[in-house]
Amino acid sequence: MASKIDDITIRYEDTEGNEVVRELDKEVLSRGAWTTIMFLYEELDPRTQEFTGPKVTIRRYKKVRGDFRQQSKFNISSSKQALTIAETLKKWFSNEEGDS
Repeated sequence: MASKIDDITIRYEDTEGNEVVRELDKEVLSRGAWTTIMFLYEELDPRTQEFTGPKVTIRRYKKVRGDFRQQSKFNISSSKQALTIAETLKKWFSNEEGDS
């Protein structure tokens, strides 16, 4: 568990210490008792022992008794889906100015 937002990671090692999920980047979308973070990551393919192409997940965390605990997540399943989401958000918010 992480007690600070900047320490939250999705990096994961198996019981033998092998990296299974490699975090490439992250963007904190909101901070506070409820925190939202978008991660760029790769997963190890158990058959080939090579990391897959980059994937994206958006996760919500809630601070409980001093530690952030994951409450929900949304995995973007393909680059096509990621680009469609980005294009749709750009279209919906293209007339917005600044932060709301």
